[in-house]
Amino acid sequence: MRHSDSCARAARWVCGLAGAAIGAAALLGGAAGPALALGSAHADAAAQPAGNGRVRIGWVELEGELKERADGLAGIGPQRPTLRTVTESLAAAAKDPSLRGLVIRLKDAQLGSTQVEEIGQAIAQLRASGKSVHVYAESYGPAEFLLGSYADEALIQTGGGVALPGLTIEEMYMGDMLRWAGASPDFVQVGDYKGASEPIARGGPSPEWDQNINGLLDSLYGALRDRLKEGRKLSDAQLDAAMEACWMGLGSDAIAHGLLDAQVELPDLDERLGARHGGKVAWDRGIVKSSGSGLDTSNPFALLSALSRPVETTPTRPTIAVVHIDGAIIDGDSSPGGLTGGASVGSRTIRRALSAIEDQDLIKGVIVRVNSPGGSATASEVIWQGVRRVAAKKPVWVSVGNMAASGGYYIASAGQRILVNPSSIVGSIGVVGGKIGLGGALEALRINTVVRARGPRADMFTLSKPWDEDQRRAVRAKMQEVYDLFAARVTAGRAGIDLSKTAEGRLFAGQRAVGMKLADAVGDLNASVRGLASAVSLADGSYDVMDYPAPKSLEEVLEDLFKAFGVAASAPGAGLERSRLVGDVRAAGAALLGERAWGSIAGPLEAFLQLRTQPVILASPTVLIVR
Repeated sequence: MRHSDSCARAARWVCGLAGAAIGAAALLGGAAGPALALGSAHADAAAQPAGNGRVRIGWVELEGELKERADGLAGIGPQRPTLRTVTESLAAAAKDPSLRGLVIRLKDAQLGSTQVEEIGQAIAQLRASGKSVHVYAESYGPAEFLLGSYADEALIQTGGGVALPGLTIEEMYMGDMLRWAGASPDFVQVGDYKGASEPIARGGPSPEWDQNINGLLDSLYGALRDRLKEGRKLSDAQLDAAMEACWMGLGSDAIAHGLLDAQVELPDLDERLGARHGGKVAWDRGIVKSSGSGLDTSNPFALLSALSRPVETTPTRPTIAVVHIDGAIIDGDSSPGGLTGGASVGSRTIRRALSAIEDQDLIKGVIVRVNSPGGSATASEVIWQGVRRVAAKKPVWVSVGNMAASGGYYIASAGQRILVNPSSIVGSIGVVGGKIGLGGALEALRINTVVRARGPRADMFTLSKPWDEDQRRAVRAKMQEVYDLFAARVTAGRAGIDLSKTAEGRLFAGQRAVGMKLADAVGDLNASVRGLASAVSLADGSYDVMDYPAPKSLEEVLEDLFKAFGVAASAPGAGLERSRLVGDVRAAGAALLGERAWGSIAGPLEAFLQLRTQPVILASPTVLIVR
């Protein structure tokens, strides 16, 4: 009985808000690991051709983290399938007349709730085409239950554990601790519901933040219940009873309450599906294919050839471009990992990609895929300008993954149409800025500071003392300018929106965001691509989809590697020391919170840490643990 496995997954279903507090995990997961593995029910079984009375059944294993876009080197070796690769492959399988069914095996998969929703839509297409879909897992937490609710059958390993306790948001407020230690948290926010500074500045939530986060939790819990009720054909009372019995239990408990269909040993799947379809099963492991050159990395000549090969970003026929805004928004170039190890998306990198798209006549439309808690206000504006520049020449739609919050929504408002998933979080229209005055803490530690400044505002961001009233008024005035610009961008992009009900830091999920005119429709990334293609008169099969920014070349990766270890660093060993620091911060965070939780908090924390260099940021309000 694997109670600990399923309970751990349930405890890490996190609503993906970002910002300053400590503690979180991605929606329904967040561990690093291989994105997707393909295999048969038997480890040594090869793909078997259909025919001779055999029934062709597809087999897909989802393991570890499923990424939004390809990682690694451009064109070097096979690429792990991405979320879009999986959903597009399942959509293609729905049109395959020789395929009778599909098994999706969840093997410690760390799926976000919006990823479950997008894969679920692909499962719905498969079932609509007459194919059966079966989800199989050794144990079930919220992600497994939700994905299973889209399938014909949700199956569990005999003796496997389950956990579906519901949702709990856990926030940490450190203001009283900081003041007890002699520090002076000094923050200003524009937007009563913004709340980004509250975990640091206050000892508890404000009434506005309390209302904001409770409303969001209601939406997320409602989406979970609605999906389970619809997929498993349960009433409210039946689901209540199921959750009461299965907050921690065995697969047999979940079967008795209608959450699962059967306990099955893995080797017995052949017989079960064969009996269902009236023939011996022929497993097809090629439903989802990896991409890449399959380069022989042991061949030095092949490596040298790859080193000189340019990254191919030129379309050869009509194309829909997908621009990824994935991580904390920063000025400059994108980074695979900052101080916390969290990825960040740089305004310079995105503007280069947008400029390349703008000049490509074969790119007929653009999807901006947003998975961001926000970050730098100036970087958000720079990217907004770039999106609008492209939109003047070709249509630009926005697809929201886990979240488009604060600076992420700032960018999204530049699109002509916004689609969200049922659990996507959008909004947080507001601004926060501040510092922590450490004077009292330093004094308690007998550390004396001397500040020497020249200029009327030179000492604004020294850490030895909080702002005086004049300084705070100056900061608030600048932040109000940023907020007014943010609001103007949203008003211009979202016709009919009522900022008195949607701005000041308020957060919305899925269908409620559509109702408040923050988004146009509920739809996943594939629906966005297909809808845009149809809008520009591209028929199915007549166009390609390309991701931007392009993966780095081997030469660029090696250059970054050398920089990280001090080559061409501004001081001897500086790059090496920073590399060690990043590793130490990540290791400490993972040790404190767990690898999964730290993998999720890193991006939001990276956004908030920009207050080291940015006086004003657009970051969503807090990091939450949902249990």
